[in-house]
Amino acid sequence: MNPLGIINKYYDEGSPLWVTLTEHSKAVRDKALDIISNHPELNADGLFVSEAAMLHDIGIFLTKAPDLHCNGTYPYICHGYLGRELLEKEGYPLHGLVCERHTGTGLSVIDIQQQNLPIPHREMVPVSIEEQIICFADKFYSKSRELTKAKSIDKIIKSMRKHGEHQSQKFEEWCGLFL
Repeated sequence: MNPLGIINKYYDEGSPLWVTLTEHSKAVRDKALDIISNHPELNADGLFVSEAAMLHDIGIFLTKAPDLHCNGTYPYICHGYLGRELLEKEGYPLHGLVCERHTGTGLSVIDIQQQNLPIPHREMVPVSIEEQIICFADKFYSKSRELTKAKSIDKIIKSMRKHGEHQSQKFEEWCGLFL
């Protein structure tokens, strides 16, 4: 599998959105691979993590987020499940699950219903160790500013608390596991 080949089917290489997506995804990939390197006891699949980290945000072009150069029609929160659908059509359903399950520390059906989110009502929580590593690594990097500068753990936790105490607690649990 060639993640850039798939990205280039949907994004114009060199465009501002392509740069945002690929730079963010490379930073997430590199952080995730560092975690795997530092924690061989996790027995994570490095090749899968490398590929899936590059593709975890592939659905953003379908959303409306002008600040990110996304000119689609869906709300940004939809990019995860849209990415899953896209990668399933490409023949990569496991990579697609990473797309769907990486928002926050994952979204439960209860989260989705309570927040009235415009996404399918199903569990969207990372399950495999690879999904968890990518989801965790993603929290360190923004797509809106300083693409390759990692955020501090304190800043991430503060931001996660805005979305529920369970989100920040899960992130702190992952800090103990992955750092």
